[in-house]
Amino acid sequence: MIEYFLIAKIISLEGDKGFLRITPYTDDPDRFKLLKNVFIDFWGEKKIFSLQTVVYKKGNIFLKFNGFDDRESTEIFIDKNIYVDEQNLIKLPNGHYFVHDIIGCIVLRNGLEFGIVVDVYSLASNDIFVIKKNDNAEILIPAVQQFIESIDIVNKTLVLKPGEDFYEEDEN
Repeated sequence: MIEYFLIAKIISLEGDKGFLRITPYTDDPDRFKLLKNVFIDFWGEKKIFSLQTVVYKKGNIFLKFNGFDDRESTEIFIDKNIYVDEQNLIKLPNGHYFVHDIIGCIVLRNGLEFGIVVDVYSLASNDIFVIKKNDNAEILIPAVQQFIESIDIVNKTLVLKPGEDFYEEDEN
């Protein structure tokens, strides 16, 4: 089964030549000019569309699909999400991970299973891992070296640094 990854949302039409304005969900907006195809979900099924043109203008990104040359033919795309398959994901630098790779990681502390990563909050300063502990309580751990010893995406494990009282609930 093919996995798809959300990279943008189409928010409006631009002009009368079939251009669509998007909101990117990526730290690298230049990635769009490297894409040849994207996927859009119509009624639960991903359909492939070929990119003809990508335009960057005044802080906005505009896409044009092959065969869609006017406003009427592109109206169906408004409010649709844009996806790529795994083959077209950008390559991240060492030590950086996609959210979908982090979610589901078994969390280890002092060599024992502590919980599982169930969500990731992306904040301006750093990401926050939402960990569901073995007792079903959820805690938030900053995704910084002070708390994280290692992440192994292949084996789906995240190891917390030992000895941090931060992980324990206040009993008082």
